Amino acid sequence: MKKYISFIGILIVGLLFVSCFLFNNKLELYSKDFFYMDTYINVKFYSDSDVKAKNIMNSIDDIYREYHELTDRYNAYDGVNNVYYINHNDSNDKEIVLDSRLYDMISFAYDFGKKSDGKFDINLGGVIDAWKKCRDTKKCVPTDSELKKANKRNDIVLLGDNKIKNNHPNIDLGGVSKGYTTQVVSDYLRLNGITYFLINAGGNVSCGDSYGKDYYKIGIQNPDGNGIVSTLKGTNISVVTSGGYERNYEYNGKVYNHIIDPTTLYPGNKMKSVTIVSTDSGLADMLSTTLFLMDVDDALEFLKDYDAEAIFVLNDNSIVKSEGFSNYE
Repeated sequence: MKKYISFIGILIVGLLFVSCFLFNNKLELYSKDFFYMDTYINVKFYSDSDVKAKNIMNSIDDIYREYHELTDRYNAYDGVNNVYYINHNDSNDKEIVLDSRLYDMISFAYDFGKKSDGKFDINLGGVIDAWKKCRDTKKCVPTDSELKKANKRNDIVLLGDNKIKNNHPNIDLGGVSKGYTTQVVSDYLRLNGITYFLINAGGNVSCGDSYGKDYYKIGIQNPDGNGIVSTLKGTNISVVTSGGYERNYEYNGKVYNHIIDPTTLYPGNKMKSVTIVSTDSGLADMLSTTLFLMDVDDALEFLKDYDAEAIFVLNDNSIVKSEGFSNYE
């Protein structure tokens, strides 16, 4: 009998301890908006410490700001060998030493590009600028000769040890920087014990565990603006969409979007949108851009080499899904 009484006493004490622990460690929701990489970004997470949460938010601000400066191809920053500096510096040095974070991103995207059969190219800055100029004014379309001239560039040569050859390429990291940086932030949150989080960086969503629910629900927008085409369910995933329905312009009755095919130098027009589900936001960003420029059959075949799934909205509004996509619906 004494043993049973002792056991019950221990059980009650244990339950009281758990109750007190949960009460004293109640999680609060923290949310903050940022604007970097030409994108509005919202970060939400749960924490049991106000001081810790504010410090983490400040660090996230620093991460996005620093990666924004490193990948900026239109502005120089004092003491930063960023993309603008790589493309435009006038030094006689044979090589440029980069911040390891920028070197790693360029290497990550460059290696992926070699596997993409020319559909993903981070050395396309001149062509992107030619189209951006027309998109901003909505009064022109670049001629073939203008595009060929804009596409003249030197090859990217990575030398290792965070060094790149100083031969003035024309790097643009717009197809990877937002997703890559969002993955860095997601990894930072987990490293600091924040497991319940949701990041929405425009068309890039990254989430951890769902607090109080089994999973997050993430809607995929209909490119025509009428509702959603699918709702995803999951935790610890990234969802990235590329499409021509937001950043575009019309000239002489034809619509031109911002996703340029390196093999034609013109905007892609094979589909309306593609959404990727993966555990890596940087990879998902590159995959969504690349598959958008492919025929859907080629895109599905290419996707087989990666741990990711996709849903495509074709030009006739039909829906095509990769084999494992339904696991997220």
